[in-house]
Amino acid sequence: MPNPPRKKKSPQTKVASESETSMVRLQRVLASAGFGSRRKCEELITEGRVDIDGQPVIELGTRVDPRASKIRVDGVSIRPAKLVYFALNKPVGIVTTNRDPQGRPRVIDLINEHQRVFPVGRLDRNSEGLILMTNDGDLSEMLAHPRHGVRKTYQVTVAGLVQAETLKQMREGVHFHEGRFQVEGVSIKRTRGKATELEIVLREGKNREIRRILARLGHKVVQLKRTAIGTLKLGDLPTGAYRPLNSREVKKLRDEVVASQAAAEADQPPRPRKGGARKGVARKTGPATGRPTAGRPAAGKPSAGGKMGAGRGKGVGRSAQAKPAGRRPGSSDIIISSESTGGSAGTVIGAPELAAPPAKPKRPAAGRRGTKKGATRGGAAARGKRKRR
Repeated sequence: MPNPPRKKKSPQTKVASESETSMVRLQRVLASAGFGSRRKCEELITEGRVDIDGQPVIELGTRVDPRASKIRVDGVSIRPAKLVYFALNKPVGIVTTNRDPQGRPRVIDLINEHQRVFPVGRLDRNSEGLILMTNDGDLSEMLAHPRHGVRKTYQVTVAGLVQAETLKQMREGVHFHEGRFQVEGVSIKRTRGKATELEIVLREGKNREIRRILARLGHKVVQLKRTAIGTLKLGDLPTGAYRPLNSREVKKLRDEVVASQAAAEADQPPRPRKGGARKGVARKTGPATGRPTAGRPAAGKPSAGGKMGAGRGKGVGRSAQAKPAGRRPGSSDIIISSESTGGSAGTVIGAPELAAPPAKPKRPAAGRRGTKKGATRGGAAARGKRKRR
């Protein structure tokens, strides 16, 4: 039978599908325009500082077509900007924030470009070194979020001589009220008089993490300088200067995010499967298909049908049936399940030592034949009656 001819999409359907693909989340549009990371852009939305075509928007998840809608932040229209990337060597005394109520110098003041950019991550005011400046909100989120685990390398000079036990404690972690602070790696580069220079690698950049760990272990940080973010190196860039990144460096950063996320997922223990075999429930194979059959209930408990399994006396426990003595069943052994024999336990042919032990004979009830010494109530009464006669 020939296939029916395909229906051609109407022009209206085509226009509708193109419109759906062009709709993107509002916070993503703001991040691409250089207003910060997606989390920062979400704050702009919830604070009521964004409007679309003159209508204020405060709901997260709002989708918009940036080509057809007019989007404004604080009354200023935005335009999609070209993505740019700069490596900056931050000096001491500069804050890594776009807004500072105290009016202190900011890292964005060091970038003399017409594009609007923001810093990826943070360095405290007393620290120096590599900062990535960009208007790419997606890459900023991937590099800064702890779940991606991108490595950051620091050169740290501390007061005092650092011992091997201190390095071990830094790797194992130090507990604070926020949780455990732990470095990915640490090594001693050199010692100068009563000072030690360390190289420290972090995956999660908590607030003043390095300074707080070393202070807890009895070492004051004299100098802290970030030297690398993933594959991006500071190199010989002068203090306070910046340079643009080429396409190859940007691609390496994106690849680093993917590789770090895969490594972080591999370090996590696998989750147990839902509906898996329970502990202590034996799995048997069926008589014909060889597929696993349902596990039998535990000893002393009724099965699904409400009947106790036949042949399971009090002397036969779970350990005797689930873990029999002797060798384990081999590939040549045949196991017949309880469904084919009518019993509650499977039978092993070809391995007599694996078969379940026979049930102990039940003790006869009182008043029946075979009772100890033949003493029953009826018998004692009859003998007493004969004596009285």
